[in-house]
Amino acid sequence: MTELIKDKPAQPKARLLLAHGAGAGAGSDFMCQLAAQLLQHNVEVWRFNFAYMQRFIDTGKRSLPDKLPLLQQQFSQLITECPDDLPLFAGGKSMGGRVASMLSAHNKVRAVVAFGYPFHAPKKQQWRTEHFVMLNCKLFIAQGERDAFGNREEIAAQSWPQVTVNWLTDGDHDLKPRVKTGLTQSHLIAQAAQFCSRSIDEVLLANQ
Repeated sequence: MTELIKDKPAQPKARLLLAHGAGAGAGSDFMCQLAAQLLQHNVEVWRFNFAYMQRFIDTGKRSLPDKLPLLQQQFSQLITECPDDLPLFAGGKSMGGRVASMLSAHNKVRAVVAFGYPFHAPKKQQWRTEHFVMLNCKLFIAQGERDAFGNREEIAAQSWPQVTVNWLTDGDHDLKPRVKTGLTQSHLIAQAAQFCSRSIDEVLLANQ
């Protein structure tokens, strides 16, 4: 595991423990942009690398992600070790969001936020949503409309009571829109952060 990368606003309303996707770590451009945007909404962001990613950073030898139970164990340990001075939310990009969603039963987690949820592998029909019917808290998903891991048309036919999906115009799995839209990845990451902030507000208000 890595040391936590902490982005702290002056007056934080909540803390988001944020995991990376399968191929790029906590210091990737996407994760840095997302943390910076969340900071503007008074969300304190704690980023970390899973152990397999930290090994790659340390040695330069790339490997496949660890199996889901081990990733869950690593994430859960960090949740347990988080102080209780702020309301805690768990989340992540792609695989990190999937792992976070599997920890919804943790008593310290108020809700989960996923950025580009991997509903299924591209061009595969094996869905990764079997646990959605057993979620213990809200799952908020910021998803690009063109995401090959689950696009707007595919998800429209699904219904999970605890899941809210916010669609980002023309975004792919990395929230990149096509040039013809006039939008940029930065625009969509900013919108995803705004959605995350609104979702946190909703949960905090409901728990007052």
